[in-house]
Amino acid sequence: MSAPAIVADDVARRARHRITLRLLPYVLLLYVIAYLDRNNLATAALQMPHDLGFDDRVIGFGAGIFALGYVILEIPGTLIVERWSARRWITRIMISWGLVTMGMAFIRTPHQFYTMRFLLGLAEAGFFPGIIVYLTHWFIYEDRAKAVAGFMAAIPLAYAVGSPISGLLLGVHWGGLRGWQWLFILEGLPALFFGVMTWFYLTDWPHQAKWSGLSTNWRARSGPKNPSAPIPCGRRSGIAMFSS
Repeated sequence: MSAPAIVADDVARRARHRITLRLLPYVLLLYVIAYLDRNNLATAALQMPHDLGFDDRVIGFGAGIFALGYVILEIPGTLIVERWSARRWITRIMISWGLVTMGMAFIRTPHQFYTMRFLLGLAEAGFFPGIIVYLTHWFIYEDRAKAVAGFMAAIPLAYAVGSPISGLLLGVHWGGLRGWQWLFILEGLPALFFGVMTWFYLTDWPHQAKWSGLSTNWRARSGPKNPSAPIPCGRRSGIAMFSS
């Protein structure tokens, strides 16, 4: 192996490591938050129907109408991630679902419940497939299965962490609000916080990332005649330029 090839391989290995450490833990955390917000109704239903006079049909319909809102915007939201900006769209998703989740604490009627659940589905639509698309911007196809598997580890983690926390929050009674109300409020706050943080933390494409060293290396390789050349994307997107 020639010296330039050895250097390129070392650069690729270090870039992979840096990208993995920066992106995967963060998107895993975002999915844990999403799973908590998506499933907190099951815990809240231990108190909420009694306080509001909802029967099983109201709770069941409210749980199901979430999926209607989700389906309506899932595909358009995914296309927006690819064609516009993953960072901006994921930020929008998290802030809006955080606000809607917190708003669930103040419903009083079945129609308000249905409306908020439908809005929550609309707000969260496109998050999961959008993250999958986003990962293709950063990982070449040989590495994507491992990246997606790491991301999907959020599901059992969300159950292991979220269920005990949700159960504890049902016992909270502050300021005249019941435990199920605090459950929605306190589990909506992380989505708001990390929604704002996502705007500053995530980067849409490797050639825009100053933190990874990819931008500098690609500009050096593209030469002085074309300093704004974009990094190739598609099947071999992300750091493929270092390993080709």
